[in-house]
Amino acid sequence: MKHRKPSTSTVARAAVNIGVAAGAGLAMTTATASATTGPSGGAAIAVDLAHSRADRTHVHDFDETFRVHEYGPSVAVTANNRAMAESVGCSPLSPCRSIALSFQIVTTSGRNARLVHATNIGRAANEHCPSCQTFAGAYQFVVATPRAFTLQAGARRELAALGRRAAELQSSTLPVSRVRERADAISREVKAILDREAARAPRAGRNDPEADFTPFVTMRRHVV
Repeated sequence: MKHRKPSTSTVARAAVNIGVAAGAGLAMTTATASATTGPSGGAAIAVDLAHSRADRTHVHDFDETFRVHEYGPSVAVTANNRAMAESVGCSPLSPCRSIALSFQIVTTSGRNARLVHATNIGRAANEHCPSCQTFAGAYQFVVATPRAFTLQAGARRELAALGRRAAELQSSTLPVSRVRERADAISREVKAILDREAARAPRAGRNDPEADFTPFVTMRRHVV
């Protein structure tokens, strides 16, 4: 039997999370069908979590999230991404399978874009669960640009397709080593799309204080 937790609002369902709060307030993200630019100059936070737990009741469990958070110029941005997978107390004759995948994409701009506080953690644990398959993959991407920047519609469609591919791993019967390979392949494609988008982002002018700031994409990967 396969069990999946309630929806985590994936890009596969065309949900893009937008949030920028004015002043020193905290950005609150909401699911929407398209990206918009919010008020600039505030602080923003993106938090994503995929958590799966397999046990004797639910021998197979899978959870995934694939979310895009687009922020304008901000005083500070915090990005927290976690994937946690547990297999607990299954019989060697009926081993558990627990997979958690979390893909987080954050875009931000302005002089503080290079100072994003980012945390990306994957954790997998087998508890009294011999022969169980447990895998957690956390993939985080931060796009930093000196000037206000949004992803093009074509890039969003491509990311949505990758989100669907990540969600489709729920039905895969491949060993977790192959699931990891497929998740890594998806992450490489995400990075390529974001690199392409960052390359077209507006640059700072020659006499601008941010003239030495070249748009860049940071990818963090933690798989266990």
